[in-house]
Amino acid sequence: MTLEAFADTIIPGEKRWPGDRAVAGAAPGGGAVAAGAIELLEWDATGISGGLGDFARALNEHALAYAAQHGIALEEDVPPFVALDHAGRTALVALLTAPGHPEKDLWVSLALFSNMAYDSAAHLNTVDALAAGHPGLTAMGVTRPDADGLWRFPAYSYGRPLADLHPDTTPSGSPA
Repeated sequence: MTLEAFADTIIPGEKRWPGDRAVAGAAPGGGAVAAGAIELLEWDATGISGGLGDFARALNEHALAYAAQHGIALEEDVPPFVALDHAGRTALVALLTAPGHPEKDLWVSLALFSNMAYDSAAHLNTVDALAAGHPGLTAMGVTRPDADGLWRFPAYSYGRPLADLHPDTTPSGSPA
């Protein structure tokens, strides 16, 4: 729940259900949590999956200190970071990721993985993610591939081809 709240602070989304406490509901549509931030963080390829419990504990300790410093009474039925409102979460994450903070590198890495879940769906097959309506890929306008599973871009981004095809290029696009 704490890590979901962190990911939602990085890329906010709408609540998944009315009583959702981890997702603050600070933005319409799906955010990092709906994009699978937790699944990506738990993926062993990230190299941080074994330390997620430590991240959550440290974040909750920082939330307790932040709340005490700012005179914020936290509800005790959820972890301290989750108990902060969206503005408090955002302010705390800004402090943790600020230049000069001794733990900055740790929190920035967690933030980058939250972004990665949203903007590249690195933990998912792209075709499957698009078919499921992945919020980040959809928001960025990533289209589904053609029927044969390949992406083609008939309208060049510069309005013209960047280079002529080599005369020996095969129909599949491979150099001969």
